[in-house]
Amino acid sequence: MIGLRRIAIGLASAVAFAAIAAATATVGAAPEPQTIKLTVKKFEYSLKQITVKKGTPVVIEITSQDRQHGFSLPDFNVRADVNPGKVVRVAFTADKAGEFDYLCDIFCGDGHEDVNGKLIVEE
Repeated sequence: MIGLRRIAIGLASAVAFAAIAAATATVGAAPEPQTIKLTVKKFEYSLKQITVKKGTPVVIEITSQDRQHGFSLPDFNVRADVNPGKVVRVAFTADKAGEFDYLCDIFCGDGHEDVNGKLIVEE
């Protein structure tokens, strides 16, 4: 009888532990980042508009096709130099809704002012 009781307590403990571990893993899991591939060249970004959901972690992978450019998303304090042939990853969380401008902040010649786009963060 004592052996059976120990088995029942052990089994109940294992089931309770597994349930707690599963609940903790689900609740504590961070959402997967949304990865966006973006290229830049004189005088444009490949995407003029990027749309994400509020609260989403975002990773933008940026590649220059011709020369050094910059990437600036001032409303999220994101900034990077983008050199030809290298992938630059910028990460942030889209924690506020609205429309936000991103732009090249390294002068790249006449037409530089056209190297921009818009990040749209939806509720």
